[in-house]
Amino acid sequence: MIVVCYLILGYTWAILIWVILSWVRVSSVHPLGRVQVFLDRIIYPVILPMRRVIPPLRLGPAAIDLTPLILLFGLRLLSGWIC
Repeated sequence: MIVVCYLILGYTWAILIWVILSWVRVSSVHPLGRVQVFLDRIIYPVILPMRRVIPPLRLGPAAIDLTPLILLFGLRLLSGWIC
């Protein structure tokens, strides 16, 4: 069980880092770009199905994607239940 708790914690940190890196555009050959590509590969398989169900929140010309926040909330609930 402790391994699952650490995996949930690591995935939570990965999502937080992924969100912060999404605000910065870097080349894929840059070290941060490589981290961003890796995080894309592990997070997109979970985020994309959620994005199909949960549309972005429209605020005038801009839109806010709430799926990372909902995923973090769900991971927190799962962590509280399992750990």
